[in-house]
Amino acid sequence: MKALQLFLLAVLTVVATGLETSQGRANDSKEGLGIVHYQPEQVHLAFGDNLQDIVVTWSTRGPSNSSQVNYARNYAKDPLTVVKGTWKRFVDGGKKARTQYVHSVELKDLQPDTRYEYTCGSEVGWSPVFNFKTPPAGQDWSPSLAIFGDMGNENAQSLGRLQQDTERGMYDAIIHVGDFAYDMDTSNAAVGDAYMRQIESVAAYVPYMVCPGNHEEKYNFSNYRARFNMPGDTDSLWYSFNLGPVHFVSFSTEVYYFLGYGFKLLTKQFEWLEQDLAEANLPENRAKRPWIVTYGHRPMYCSDEKEYDCNKQLETYIRQGLPMLKWFGLEDLFYKHGVDVEIFAHEHFYTRLWPIYDFKVYNGSAEAPYTNPKAPIQIITGSAGCKEEREPFSKDLPEWNAYHSNDYGYTRLKAHNGTHLYFEQVSDDKDGQIVDSFWVIKDSHGSYPEVQ
Repeated sequence: MKALQLFLLAVLTVVATGLETSQGRANDSKEGLGIVHYQPEQVHLAFGDNLQDIVVTWSTRGPSNSSQVNYARNYAKDPLTVVKGTWKRFVDGGKKARTQYVHSVELKDLQPDTRYEYTCGSEVGWSPVFNFKTPPAGQDWSPSLAIFGDMGNENAQSLGRLQQDTERGMYDAIIHVGDFAYDMDTSNAAVGDAYMRQIESVAAYVPYMVCPGNHEEKYNFSNYRARFNMPGDTDSLWYSFNLGPVHFVSFSTEVYYFLGYGFKLLTKQFEWLEQDLAEANLPENRAKRPWIVTYGHRPMYCSDEKEYDCNKQLETYIRQGLPMLKWFGLEDLFYKHGVDVEIFAHEHFYTRLWPIYDFKVYNGSAEAPYTNPKAPIQIITGSAGCKEEREPFSKDLPEWNAYHSNDYGYTRLKAHNGTHLYFEQVSDDKDGQIVDSFWVIKDSHGSYPEVQ
């Protein structure tokens, strides 16, 4: 009798599973009907318009019609604060027109230097409990960041080590300098989804600040614009934020290269950059927040032979401006307003440059080139790992190339105070070994002297 009961139970289980699978397929075809479609995924954080505001963003497959974050210092014991936000329907530009719903909730006026635990979702599906720590107030503290570009969901060589670093609480923010997933739109945006699920193990715990690269271009950067919520109101294409003694400026190099989407973005960004840098460079602001660090995807200078626009003969559009006209060049603008460090990616390697302006080296001195340098310092950090793999250096390296490495890895920055920045390059190939490190030391900050 017992054997017969077990047999009948097994038959019923198979039938029920078949019905459930059929129902799931039907739900798939009807976009967003099954509970599973409401489960949050791709959770990531960003700073809001000030450091005590944190924006939580995630995706669902179906329209849950509710976007909510519950948070507390101790999620299990403390009363939960409930904050509701907004959601938007995003339809990928591919043939399948895959749909997802991107949710955003801003947690405002959080206590500084405080760890919070949170979940996001709605009554029909919640994320796991994540946590994050808000930065201290003011500028008199020492933020630490991980910085990299060009990481895909295939061959994401540095991701495991970045996850470990994040779990150890090493960073106050992560900066990704363009080129995600390879590419977010690939396979009707399924590759973008896969990448965002992968990076959740980092980005759900620490603000993940981004800028667009050339691999985000498809459908007028629609995947990038939909998935990220950076400060300001420019679809995350350009913005700035303050962290400790540093004013960070993010911008799009791609507005120089994809003019088919319109000339207006280029002019608007340049006007914004002029205003933002001029304000940051005011004596009263540099007294409070001395360092200005910019980041954008394509470099002004590079040490390989493949780039069609990265040599002295052809120039780079972002350095000199648009071809022939030489309008909207950034090297002069950054020099004029005393930018201290410029961070780029795009090339799949790491390069540290000597202080440079107009192809000339302006070291502080022969003994201490980065002490009171007379021009901005540029770093290229595009070796986090992607399916396009590494890129070779030129056989004859230019004189402004101070150090280079083909190892997979990423850059760390620690802003100790208003006079000292510390950089180091982590090699994933060498099991986390630091293959390059240097200090930038400045007794004063401001515009560089005019070059005759």
